[in-house]
Amino acid sequence: MSRIIQYLSAEHYQCDNLFAEAECAVAEARWEQAVPFYDQFRNETEKHFRQEEEVLFPAFEQASGLVGGPTEVMRSEHSQMRRLLSRLGHELASRNAEQFLGEAETLLTLMQQHNLKEENVLYRMASQALAGQADILLEKMRALEAQA
Repeated sequence: MSRIIQYLSAEHYQCDNLFAEAECAVAEARWEQAVPFYDQFRNETEKHFRQEEEVLFPAFEQASGLVGGPTEVMRSEHSQMRRLLSRLGHELASRNAEQFLGEAETLLTLMQQHNLKEENVLYRMASQALAGQADILLEKMRALEAQA
């Protein structure tokens, strides 16, 4: 498995864990814990999206010539998830556990499907197309991480 796949898959795992913590805290009405877990989850997810959208996807599109293909699907799903994240933030601020958990279920399903497509298809394609650029791309992604 390439270092790009390992790096981005590890971020999926980290985001998933933060999301589970936030969801559990809301389900148990532990609002003081739910807010920081959710905020960290949202920040980490947005950072991950930026790493893909600003570094990985453009490099893959340039190397492969596939513009408007799998990366466009991923960008569209990122947009859907951002809308859900916004709604979750609103429900969390309102302390509306039922609405939060309903939106969370939708987001979880979308994230699981999205992550599978990335890890099993797009990351593998990108890893092959960008094999000689892995160090540079990881450096750029880590630079975005440091800005977050």
